[in-house]
Amino acid sequence: MLGTWTFPRTVSRSCRRRLAHGGAWLSTPRAFGGRSLRPVAMRYVTYYRAAMAAPGPKPRGERAMTPAERQARYRAAQAADGAAAVKVRYRRPADRRSRPQRWRDAVAELLELQADYQQWLDGLPESLADTSTADALRAVCDLDLSGLEVDPPRGFGRD
Repeated sequence: MLGTWTFPRTVSRSCRRRLAHGGAWLSTPRAFGGRSLRPVAMRYVTYYRAAMAAPGPKPRGERAMTPAERQARYRAAQAADGAAAVKVRYRRPADRRSRPQRWRDAVAELLELQADYQQWLDGLPESLADTSTADALRAVCDLDLSGLEVDPPRGFGRD
C-alpha cells in the first residue's frame, strides 16, 4: 500500500474528509501543529514482523532435540530426583466442633497458657525480675480470664 497518509489519531472527521478528497492544504507546515504529512510505505508488513520474532533458545547439541528426546531427558531428571521430590500432602481434617465447644476449648487453652506463664514467672531468677520479659509475663498473668468462661449465644432463636 504505497502512498497511504499518516496523520495523528486526533484528527477530526472533517479533516479526514478533506484528506480523502485530495486536501493539498494538509501538506503545509501549519496543519497538524507544524508537522506535514508524508506518504509511508507499508510493504512486507508480515515479513517484517516475522523477522522480528524471537528465535527461541539455542540447541544444546549440534541440532535441536526431538520431542521424544526432550521427554526422555525430562523423565530422566524426574527419576534422578527420586523419592525426595515426591511430597505427599494430606488435607487437614475439618473441624466439626460447634462454636460453643470451640469457645470453651479456646478459653481452656488460654487458662492453661496463663498458668504456664505464671510458673515461668515464678521460676525467674532475681536477676531477671526487672527485665521486659518479666514485665510481659506479669501483664499476661494479671489478665482476668474468668469473665470468658461463659456460654456464647446459640443464635437463630435457640437462646
